[in-house]
Amino acid sequence: MGMCLNQSSIDGFILLGIFSHSQTDLVLFSAVMMVFMVALCGNVLLISLIYIDPRLHTPMYFFLSQLSLMDLMLVCNIVPKMAVNFLTGRKSISFVGCGIQIGFFVSLVGSEGLLLGLMAYDRYVAISHPLHYPVLMSQRVCLQIAGSSWAFGILDGMIQMVAAMSLPYCGSRTLDHFFCEVTALLKLACANTSLFDTLLFACCVFMLFLPFSIIVASYARILGAVLHMRSVQARKKALATCSSHLTAVSLFYGAAMFIYLRPKRHRVPSHDKVVSMFYTVLTPMLNPLIYSLRNREVIGALRKGLGHCRIDSQH
Repeated sequence: MGMCLNQSSIDGFILLGIFSHSQTDLVLFSAVMMVFMVALCGNVLLISLIYIDPRLHTPMYFFLSQLSLMDLMLVCNIVPKMAVNFLTGRKSISFVGCGIQIGFFVSLVGSEGLLLGLMAYDRYVAISHPLHYPVLMSQRVCLQIAGSSWAFGILDGMIQMVAAMSLPYCGSRTLDHFFCEVTALLKLACANTSLFDTLLFACCVFMLFLPFSIIVASYARILGAVLHMRSVQARKKALATCSSHLTAVSLFYGAAMFIYLRPKRHRVPSHDKVVSMFYTVLTPMLNPLIYSLRNREVIGALRKGLGHCRIDSQH
């Protein structure tokens, strides 16, 4: 068993990737790289605006800056390595590199899932208890919410990374994926992985259903509060506030549940790769667009920033 582990730690793994070098796949690869650049620029811009503009120094935008930071780290963890492998034709990843990629990926996805859940609670407090909002969502509470999201995500990532890297790999070293993904890696282990499968499923259930139950409970309360509002204008404003968050939640949880909560026999690598591409590249690009295009404050901050740039260039 020790010999197997040493062999895989010397050789690393081969990532088959998602693209071949056909004309169609070259176009798709170019599209993914464009999406990556938009995700990179969009999240950096959103974090900068939230940091610079005092009007955006509110709990909702603080959580949004954390979400953007997670998205930024997620795309940078996956896409550059995938691009290098595709462009150079070298499809290898070292044993340590694979472990690091698993650790970051699981930590960031877990943290983002929890943060999206706790952001639903923030929306519930803002709509149902607007007068108590500054007290209930104080700076201390916001830091505790963000901190606990990061902490649980990192703990989940560490558990899965250590468990996956401690398994022996002595057969095929070829992963049918474009990054080191735990479920794809487990197929290569030459040991009984049933205990790890159970641990993985338990982690996924906890990290998905805990925040998802917070979201359902928060939105049930929000819906009750909205239905009791007499003003149509107030109803519209409340629903507009929640629509961005609900869109982000649907994208994230739809993809994550499709991959991690399906029975093993229904899993097809090609499906998993496409859905993984969806929430490792597409969702990080869409999140800043969803939140900024549907938000007057962010658009206002952007205009103000552009106005300052114009004035400075004229001087």
